[in-house]
Amino acid sequence: QVHLVESGGGTVQTGESLRLSCVVSGLSFSDYNMAWFRQTPGKDRESVGFISYTDITHNYARFAEGRFTISRDKARNTMYLQMTYLRPEDTAIYYCAAAKNTAQHFSGWEYWGQGTQVTVSS
Repeated sequence: QVHLVESGGGTVQTGESLRLSCVVSGLSFSDYNMAWFRQTPGKDRESVGFISYTDITHNYARFAEGRFTISRDKARNTMYLQMTYLRPEDTAIYYCAAAKNTAQHFSGWEYWGQGTQVTVSS
């Protein structure tokens, strides 16, 4: 059974930071590409960024560039999303995903977590 479990969400004020975690089990974590997505009601799920099985980050979204950092700790089977200078527009459910190949669209990712809510108040 493959499980991806996000945690670390919550409510913060504009300008504050938050770190999300995604703990993975049931697959060879070191052999999979990982990604963070987010979704706001009424909008499609959108990519935040990817991190390859070689630990190289790819394709940060415009809203994430310079503010968000994706990393992974293979010893802990955990991927992280460090978010800084948060703003109300970042309010969304954040999901982690895993796949053998990266993709911009969420349909290209095979395994998903249940998401963690991030709320940024002004």
